[in-house]
Amino acid sequence: MDNKRYLEVLTPQNSQIIFIDQQPQMAFGVQSIDRQTLKNNVVGLAKAAKVFNIPTTITTVETESFSGHTYPELLAVFPENKILERTSMNSWDDQNVRDALAKNNRKKVVVSGLWTEVCNVTFALSAALEGGYEIYMVADASGGTSVDAHKYAMDRMIQAGIVPVTWQQVLLEWQRDWARRDTYDAVLDIVKEHSGAYGMGADYAYTMVHKVPERVKHGERIGPNPANK
Repeated sequence: MDNKRYLEVLTPQNSQIIFIDQQPQMAFGVQSIDRQTLKNNVVGLAKAAKVFNIPTTITTVETESFSGHTYPELLAVFPENKILERTSMNSWDDQNVRDALAKNNRKKVVVSGLWTEVCNVTFALSAALEGGYEIYMVADASGGTSVDAHKYAMDRMIQAGIVPVTWQQVLLEWQRDWARRDTYDAVLDIVKEHSGAYGMGADYAYTMVHKVPERVKHGERIGPNPANK
């Protein structure tokens, strides 16, 4: 393995992304992360990919017979994307997936999928071994059927040279420099909506320090009006 290639940071020019089986029945089985947090992270990552024009593949398994339809919040980010349906748990076994990845001509593949210990690990190992791809596994936009299942699948992939990342790390690595004004506002919008305490801090700094108007309209603030004691 050429370790030097992993010293390269992710950029909008060298990356592509694949979402694997982000479907409700798959999410029902996830026990390694809160499922609402999982979906928040997946959608935040998807919005980041959209902002930076990252080539995006969405693939699903047994949609009609078992897994259900991909999260509507994810599909809303990519309304024009084809959805590549499979029967195999390993996305690499599907020629449409291989063709989609090859068409993008980028060796660094960011992966968000369910479940970590099945569909993610088999795809990651196969795509790295047979396709020569460099896999970046988004740990908090993926989930396993138990904490151990997720952890040991991540460990197995790391031992094989797969790079563990988190969704916000990917977002900020793509942004890299706050002087890049063409994506600055869109990135901060994602942060405010999906980044928890970081997003709250950004809202606070904008409105209280920089005196920017609040980002939502709301009813009139009334009071205080102390009651008679």
